[in-house]
Parts: sequence; structure tokens; C-alpha cells
Amino acid sequence: MSSSNLSPPPPPEDEWIRTYLRFIPGWHSLPLSHQSMIPISISRVNQFDAARLDIEMSAMLKEQLVKVFSLMKPGMLFQYEPELDAFLEFLIWRFSIWVDKPTPGNALMNLRYRDERAMDSIGKVRTGLEGPGLTIAQKILYCIATAGGQYTWARLQSFSAFRAWGDSEQRPLARHAWILIQRIEGLYKAASFGNLLIFLYTGRFRNLIERVLQARLVYGSPNMNRAVSFEYMNRQLVWNEFSEMLLLLLPLLNSSSMKKLLSPFSKDKSSSSKVDDSCPICQAIPAIPFLALPCQHRYCYYCLRTRCSAATSFRCPSCGEPVVAMQRHGG
Repeated sequence: MSSSNLSPPPPPEDEWIRTYLRFIPGWHSLPLSHQSMIPISISRVNQFDAARLDIEMSAMLKEQLVKVFSLMKPGMLFQYEPELDAFLEFLIWRFSIWVDKPTPGNALMNLRYRDERAMDSIGKVRTGLEGPGLTIAQKILYCIATAGGQYTWARLQSFSAFRAWGDSEQRPLARHAWILIQRIEGLYKAASFGNLLIFLYTGRFRNLIERVLQARLVYGSPNMNRAVSFEYMNRQLVWNEFSEMLLLLLPLLNSSSMKKLLSPFSKDKSSSSKVDDSCPICQAIPAIPFLALPCQHRYCYYCLRTRCSAATSFRCPSCGEPVVAMQRHGG
């Protein structure tokens, strides 16, 4: 009997349709959470860079706005600085988050806010970046926490410092209010530090406001990289460090010592045969030459005067004779 007679007959052409229909009820019976839970990893560096870029953007807007009031009385705008910062934060929020658009920093980093609470109710998921944006309540609370919270806290601190609530001679109520403010600030810093550690571990919710509102940063487009390049900034940082190093080292170098060190490599060999008319102290040609008596060596007036005033028995560096007087050359 041949082996071809033992092989099973081929399945019907519509067998795959019946198999698909048989598995559909089991697929729909699975929980939605098992279908939508796709682990995604958002770059922590991108999220930090986005926050930094937003701060820089706000600083640039503030600088331009301050220039508008440059002709006003100096110092008048300083007392309204908290209101100015809150106004700029409100403008950024109004034209970005309120209209379902990313902030300037988030846009450059290809990031957007997503309502993390709505992820369990999503059915079909392809990339893990799907999800609705923030709700109206989340947007309003975000504005109140950022613009309103920072303004209220800045005004409260300035008012308490101006009224000297922390002074021990103040009223007990003011003293207790100052202690309460300091404790609240300490608790907020401790909570922010704890949130930072959790963010570095999980990569979700870079600050307390995002964690409370469940507003998570995800990529706006799965196939687009961040749109900012740090090549120019790196060159600028290198040049700034190099220039600061030169500004630190150049004053420490002695110009006369450097001239003596480089003189053997000078192309002008005839100058070494000539009489050295430079000042023995600063090694420069005197603009207003003075002669030291009795050795008749040419000096700068400032060099010779300071040496004679500092030491009563100043000796000429060239000949070693004590200088007893000074005379204007050619006078």
C-alpha cells in the first residue's frame, strides 16, 4: 500500500471560516483589560526635557513682556512679578492644554497628555499609545494647580516674609501660621522627592500634579522622534566652558615670562643684538620713560614709582645698584 493512500484528505476550503466563527465567542468573553494592557515605555529624558523647554519658553515670554514696560518706573514691575508669572502660565495653558494641544516643550518632544483613568475601558488597542486626552475637569484643575497654585504660594510667602511672621516677637497666631507654612513646604518637597523616585522607576507622572490628575505623558506619534537637536547647545556649552577656563588662567600668566619663553622662537633675530630699552620690571617699552639714578636705566613711571614707594632701598633688577632718584627721560 502506498504512502499516498494513508494521508488524510485535505480540509474543505471554508474550514477556516468555521474555525474563526468557533473562536469568536471565546475572544469576546475575555476581559477588556487583557486586550488593552500593552506595556509602553516613555523616555524619561524626553519628559524632563519637555518640562525644561516649557520653563525656558515661559522665561523668554517673560523677558519680552518685561521689555514692553522698560520705560516705566524702575522696580515697579518687580512687585507684580507673581501676577506676571501666573498670567504667562495661563496663556500657555489656554493655547495648549485647553484646546487639546501639547505645550511647546511637549510638542518638541513628541509628547501629549492622556487620561490614564480611561485606559481600562478601551477596546481595540494597536500601539499602546491610544487613549483620550484630558477631560474638561482635568484641564481646569491643571490650570488651578499650576498657575493658581504657584501664584497663591508665591504671594503667601512674600506676604508672610514682609509681615515677619517668623519673628519670635510676633503674635502667636502669626507665628503658628509661619510654622504651618514651613511644614507644608517641607511635606511638599518630601512628596515631590518620593514622586521623583517613583517616576525614575516606572517612567509615569513626572510631578505630583500629573499623578493626582492621572494625566500621563505618552508619545503623540509612534513613528516620530523628538524634534529638538542639542548639537548647538552642546557646542555652546563647550565654548562657554573653554572661555571661562581662559578667563581664569590668563590673569595668572606673567606676560614678561611668556615673552622670554617665546623669544628664542621669534623670527626677528636682529632685535636681540639691539640695546634693550624695555622696562626691567614689566618688560614693556615705556610710553613715558623715566631714568633711575644713578644707573640710568629706563623705567615706566608707574613701575619705578611704586617700587620706590614700597621699598626705601629699591635696587635696579638689571645692575643691582640702589635707586636714589628718578628723572624724566629727555627732560
